[in-house]
Amino acid sequence: FDLLICDEWGYVPLDREAAQLLFQVISDSYERRNVVLTTNLEFSRWVSIFYDEQMTAAIIDRLVHHSYLLLYDGPSNRMRDSLMRQDG
Repeated sequence: FDLLICDEWGYVPLDREAAQLLFQVISDSYERRNVVLTTNLEFSRWVSIFYDEQMTAAIIDRLVHHSYLLLYDGPSNRMRDSLMRQDG
């Protein structure tokens, strides 16, 4: 495959083995395929996903190298849509 999409990164807790497997998938994808990732977590909170500061730093390094980072600040679309429904 040419594209890996990881949506809601960090939303579901992982055990250590799953975190290591996810690290391996990202490492294997590094400079070989495109990766699209969505998350509500700032980089500083990613250690809660991977349990290990070195592994967290390594995965962030691989993901941001050759990347475009898009930051959406403000209320989520879901929240906006929810509020619009309440007003309507």
